[in-house]
Amino acid sequence: MTIALTSGLRDRLVQIEERYAEIERLMSDPSVVTDRRRMRDLGQEHAQLEPVVATIGELRRAESAQAGARELVESDDAEMRELAREELAAADASVERLVGELRAQLVPRDPLDEKSVIMEIRAGEGGEEAALFALDLYRMYTRYAERKRWRTEIMSQSQSEKGGFKEIVFRIDGKGAYSRLKFESGVHRVQRVPTTEAQGRIHTSTASVAVLPEAEEVDLVIDENDLRIDIYRATGHGGQGVNTTDSAVRITHIPTGIVATCQDERSQLKNKAKAMAVLRARLLAAEEERRATEIGDARRAQIGRAERAEKMRTYNFPQDRITDKRLGYNLSNIGRILDGDLDEMTGALMERDAAERLARLESAEDRPPST
Repeated sequence: MTIALTSGLRDRLVQIEERYAEIERLMSDPSVVTDRRRMRDLGQEHAQLEPVVATIGELRRAESAQAGARELVESDDAEMRELAREELAAADASVERLVGELRAQLVPRDPLDEKSVIMEIRAGEGGEEAALFALDLYRMYTRYAERKRWRTEIMSQSQSEKGGFKEIVFRIDGKGAYSRLKFESGVHRVQRVPTTEAQGRIHTSTASVAVLPEAEEVDLVIDENDLRIDIYRATGHGGQGVNTTDSAVRITHIPTGIVATCQDERSQLKNKAKAMAVLRARLLAAEEERRATEIGDARRAQIGRAERAEKMRTYNFPQDRITDKRLGYNLSNIGRILDGDLDEMTGALMERDAAERLARLESAEDRPPST
């Protein structure tokens, strides 16, 4: 099947080349060179556009060779026609390959994709079994992080009586972590026989996952006057002085009502730093949600209510089957996936997202301007 660029996308290529030339002009402008922040921004944009412009140039040369070969195919010279057919076949293959590369390069990137993440897992319906499932999900993501050589750090946790998690918030530090993990947000459902079930009955439980891009201080400005900071004594599993001092920290962002807490560290300062990191990530996610809604691309809230019917993925142990409703097909070997082998699933979800982004771009580029 021949891949083609729509007329709207071809117009977009011209705009990209013009913008690239403009950036190169600006980067040699003495008035811009002295502005370090603007030079940094222009440099980043230049680096992003450079491979696209290079592919556009290759495509133009391949299309020129294609047009020339087509003309020669009509030649009266039989030997020349045969040679031209070979050249045309090679040019056709080059054009198709380069069009495919360009379509991939033109997919609008999520500016947050390269960031590390803060993940939140909460047990939903199912009581103790839901908390144990939340623990399984936590282990799955930390083992996936190990495979990627990303670092993990627990920010806060609330354990259940049998060692599961009522809630756990943790950080995964790695370049591009958000690009691969953001599709894990939503309600996960498990169907299995709990170890505590004497009758061998299958139970259904849920846990919800939120994946937040880690926000740096430059990503958003938080007015300290908008914060209420409460200090209190930690509760729950303690030890080593955690429950004997007023070291737990709860930070409330007054304008939005968003709250972050941390009580895992013995140091009040460390707890405050962790709580601020979580709060900053939640505020950035809320701001991104607001922006998406404003441009008409509203996304559902990540956490949801963790009800059984509100599922994004189901882990069916009796049938050794994982069903992700976004993919349209099932995966097997639950044990392998819970051991952190997520690349097949995350890769498929990334490809699906890229295809949808490109389809939206093509639709927007080819839409006639409103009058």
